[in-house]
Amino acid sequence: MKILRNYSLSHLNTLGIDAKAAFYAIVHSVDELMALIQSREVQNGPILILGGGSNILLSKDFPGIVIHNSLKGLEIVDETADWSLVRSGAGEVWHEFVCFAIDKGLGGVENLSLIPGYVGASPIQNIGAYGVELKDVFHELEALDLRDGSLKTFNHSECRFGYRDSIFKHEAKGKYIITSVTFKLNKKPTLNTSYGAIEEELKVMGITSPGIKEISQAVINIRRSKLPDPAEIGNAGSFFKNPEVSVELYERIKKDNPELVAYKTSDQKMKLAAGWLIEQCGWKGKVVNKVGMHRKQALVLVNYGGASGQELLSHARKVQQSVKEKFGVEIEMEVNVI
Repeated sequence: MKILRNYSLSHLNTLGIDAKAAFYAIVHSVDELMALIQSREVQNGPILILGGGSNILLSKDFPGIVIHNSLKGLEIVDETADWSLVRSGAGEVWHEFVCFAIDKGLGGVENLSLIPGYVGASPIQNIGAYGVELKDVFHELEALDLRDGSLKTFNHSECRFGYRDSIFKHEAKGKYIITSVTFKLNKKPTLNTSYGAIEEELKVMGITSPGIKEISQAVINIRRSKLPDPAEIGNAGSFFKNPEVSVELYERIKKDNPELVAYKTSDQKMKLAAGWLIEQCGWKGKVVNKVGMHRKQALVLVNYGGASGQELLSHARKVQQSVKEKFGVEIEMEVNVI
């Protein structure tokens, strides 16, 4: 294992930002990771754990060490007639884990197909799409405590999952490196096709009795039709969270905007479609220098080539401000700003 200096991260973040790390190391095992955290570079400066780089905005060079998590492995560790526990190394590509589950006939993650990033980041963000969230299939995770090098297991309740949220964004932030995640997947899954355009896409595909494989393919088709490929154009997927507002505020906005897109989350709360709000403010497809919100999906902030992290961050803040001024709604960034 080598520790590299002044290392460019441009190929390690999907926004394609050419920020540099003072130090960089890639780890392939827990033993390597344990050895690395004893190094001078780790002990003397800040640490950034990097997986697929699909949910970060590098606003500047990183002054400490970037640890690239490449812990691999996919295995069924327990099962009954109804379910299987599947453990994945944190450095596995998320979609490859989904494909593994589908190949084994295990349901629960098919609606989360083609989400970019690594498995290790999935519980941090509590990733979600098309009516399913990671917390719905999560069993437990193992993480290395950076303070003393011990391994700790977090169960479902200890992770404190919320909407695109977990304890690893709050009290546990910067204190642990996730090494593996275990999921509880169903051998007799209940299929979820009611969210978004899944049912319509299944009709286009000519599927009348879908299984998990067909639902996965429908989700893949939808995502590819709406979202740009990070390999072709710099982006981090959905850049903003859908805001949750009071019913009173929703009704005020709805009065002047009958076409408002929203979903009820409780008797007192409504979740608004951030993409719709951004589009109404005129940002969809608008390009400012090398930055813009994508022409097909206003939630996606795009680096059209050569934009700096500061330029992207400035654009995002302008979008936030315009939504606040027009609708009185604050939209939060879904990505982590470094």
